Amino acid sequence: MLTFITHSAEETISLGYKIGQKLKKGDIIAMQGTLAAGKTTITKGIAQALEITDTITSPTFCLISEYYGKMPLYHMDVYRLDGAEDFVNLGTDDMLYGDGVSIIEWSEKIMSELPKKTIILKITPKDDGSRFIEIDNWNNGEIE
Repeated sequence: MLTFITHSAEETISLGYKIGQKLKKGDIIAMQGTLAAGKTTITKGIAQALEITDTITSPTFCLISEYYGKMPLYHMDVYRLDGAEDFVNLGTDDMLYGDGVSIIEWSEKIMSELPKKTIILKITPKDDGSRFIEIDNWNNGEIE
């Protein structure tokens, strides 16, 4: 498991950028953390590394946002879903097993539907405004 602490939105975006540089086609990141933990913020950095120029916003109300750069980024938010069956019914297989990177916010609700190779990224906000970030099941090399 890798662990990091970021002290600002800029540092969180920077960490996302470093993660994004290491991602490969077919990678899936299951993001976990409370409301306003920084899940979309770290996704902004990942998108920058993938050379995506669109503004990254939380997909809470649209459920899935698609962005295109050097490879597709599928940014999903399953907060409003009732469970794994709803996720399957969205038709996400083409995204999860396609030529892009998938990021799933609130993934705790649908972990049973994700492949074993899924990277788990957990963000825990601290009282001082910093973020404790854990990355598990990471096989893409070091993040410096």
